[in-house]
Amino acid sequence: MYPVILSGGSGTRLWPLSRSLYPKQFLALHTDNTLFQETLLRLETLDLHDPIVMCNEEHRFIVAENMRTLGKEAHAIFLEPVGRNTAPAIAVAALEALKEDNDAILLIMPADHVIENTKAFAKGVKSAKNLAQKGHIVTFGIKPTSPHTGYGYIETGDSLSSDAFQLAGFKEKPDAKTAEAFLKQGRYLWNSGMFCFKARTYLEELEKQHQSIVACAKAALEGAKNDLDFIRLSAEPFEKCTDISIDYAVMEHTDHGVVVSLDAGWSDIGSWNSLWEVCDKNKDNNVLKGDVIAQNTQNCFIHGENKLVCTLGLDQMIIVDTKDALLVAHKDHVQDIKAIVAKLKKSDRKEVLHHRTVYRPWGHYNSIDFGERDQVKRISVKPGAKLSLQKHFHRSEHWIVVKGTASVTRGEETLMVSENESVYLPVGTVHALENPGKIPLELIEVQTGSYLGEDDIVRLEDLYGRT
Repeated sequence: MYPVILSGGSGTRLWPLSRSLYPKQFLALHTDNTLFQETLLRLETLDLHDPIVMCNEEHRFIVAENMRTLGKEAHAIFLEPVGRNTAPAIAVAALEALKEDNDAILLIMPADHVIENTKAFAKGVKSAKNLAQKGHIVTFGIKPTSPHTGYGYIETGDSLSSDAFQLAGFKEKPDAKTAEAFLKQGRYLWNSGMFCFKARTYLEELEKQHQSIVACAKAALEGAKNDLDFIRLSAEPFEKCTDISIDYAVMEHTDHGVVVSLDAGWSDIGSWNSLWEVCDKNKDNNVLKGDVIAQNTQNCFIHGENKLVCTLGLDQMIIVDTKDALLVAHKDHVQDIKAIVAKLKKSDRKEVLHHRTVYRPWGHYNSIDFGERDQVKRISVKPGAKLSLQKHFHRSEHWIVVKGTASVTRGEETLMVSENESVYLPVGTVHALENPGKIPLELIEVQTGSYLGEDDIVRLEDLYGRT
């Protein structure tokens, strides 16, 4: 069985903590591990191949770092040139698995879910695998614990075993009254977005409804190119794929659909309310993260990132303070955060893309201060990592090392710069920065010039293929 981890989402419903270039699957929201890492770890009790990961180009180094930190390897990390929803992505994974095994079974999992009971999850996967071997296309339904209006529902039919049923149909996210009725009737499960099936069965069913998707996926895979630890799908054929989910493309049409009922402490963390529900709470039913003083405050989620947050006389509120944005919302309105994100996109605001701390394959930087013609950053470079050989047309840079030792290329010379030492890089100077040490290199960068945008970088050489 090949696990397929779908990691292409942008997680906008958890803004401002989740940003499109650093979405929720790469955040440690529930434990010390990121949601992506938790997805990997829950596979350890199962006898599986290394995972096939589907992600986009912007997230590729974050995916690789998340796996490296856990000591995990991937069967393949595919880079999607554009987002085309789950049906085309799974088609690529199915074709890849069939290269090695004509009877390959896929276990499809989004990278951004919480599953607290890994034993129950493993039991459900084993049931699904047995059904998949018989030619069924299995979806996992979650036993509902409340009349949730934020999830789609699955209607179950005749029982096949203690935890498996015929798939009777899908229901869109209901209103509160309908959700109450679903809960009382007892034959409806939450739609988890997880699946299990033979790769060949999936492609056959997909081809019945969307033959072009299979053809485009084949062409994208045949034209794929290796890039470091990643596989870049051929852009032109993949862009021609219909943008459609597996639910609409296959599950609503197949005669082979069954559902395995799962009671495993599942949540898709699809809103701040969902995150509040799965986190540990204090005696006042609050979830408090960071430096927070909550006085006469109940039933709240409060996240403070870099400053003291104090509340007084609040109930049912969500407060999320990051280095560059603050969200204050009533729990009844958190589903409308997408409207705020839409406004940010329309205004071309950087806060929708990334945090003040921006992650790169070599480490990260934090923009500390901005002026009209100056900017200050704190840069951290991982041991052995190197920034690209580059130059700028509009700005000069001054680097001050505060921790570790830097190997600096400046024109034709190479300098070793230690703590409390600095180096100046005039406009147009070809330069590079490397950490030759065994501890993170930290430095303060002062930029001055007429234009300080990140697009004023001409890369001449790069270890990470970004030239």
